Amino acid sequence: MYFSSPEQFKEQCGYEINGFWYPRVTKIVGIKSKPALYRYYGEAASFAAAEAQTQKSAEEGTLIHETVQSILTGGQPAIDDSIAPAVNAFVEFLDRNNIQVDAQYIEHRILNLDHAYAGTIDALALIGGKFGVMDIKTSMDFYRDYNLQTSAYMDALIKDPSVTNPQTRWILRIDQIKTCQKCKATMRPKGGREKIRKAYPLLKGIKTCPENEHEWGPLTGITAIKEESYWQKDFEAFLAAKKLWEWENDFWLRKIGYLK
Repeated sequence: MYFSSPEQFKEQCGYEINGFWYPRVTKIVGIKSKPALYRYYGEAASFAAAEAQTQKSAEEGTLIHETVQSILTGGQPAIDDSIAPAVNAFVEFLDRNNIQVDAQYIEHRILNLDHAYAGTIDALALIGGKFGVMDIKTSMDFYRDYNLQTSAYMDALIKDPSVTNPQTRWILRIDQIKTCQKCKATMRPKGGREKIRKAYPLLKGIKTCPENEHEWGPLTGITAIKEESYWQKDFEAFLAAKKLWEWENDFWLRKIGYLK
């Protein structure tokens, strides 16, 4: 990414904390290659079209994220019709699994002085008697990149005296899809892009509909959670990503005094 000034680099890539600047976890993780994203851009009608869809998808994800976080802190936000299925599924999931959070640890800033980075966690949660990081995603699947991000949070939190014994981490995935009433394929309309997946595994005796012959049902919310207890190996990979990110941004990091 092109930066025009040290100030712009600092603002977009990190946080000022107690008079010092630290790179942001999500920026560091962003150095990792993303083949699926490259394929998406390659298949798009144009770069501008792909950028527009990506922006719209990000806005929808942010809206879900902000609404869910308001609910977690005890708020009663107005729920936009466009995301109501996803949010309603989340509320049902929250009640069913007795997920407990502390409002002061929603959007909680973390700082790792040993490795000089910072970040913002979505929530600390108590689930099934275990306490740990809960990271909220509005993606269509669980991706391994998330392990790098949450491992960075875990290493910072175990060194934070204000946080009592974080034990584990979860990815909470919130999404919404339509299901074909004939072949059970699913369609995800996020960002204006209709991403279709065949039913998997293929249901016995049911053939996948030809393109444009699906009969889509109503938009339905999906909520799923995945626990990743063992984070130390992922953290080693995060530190490797951080080293590569520093190499890539060496000019600006030296300009602002982060690297000598």
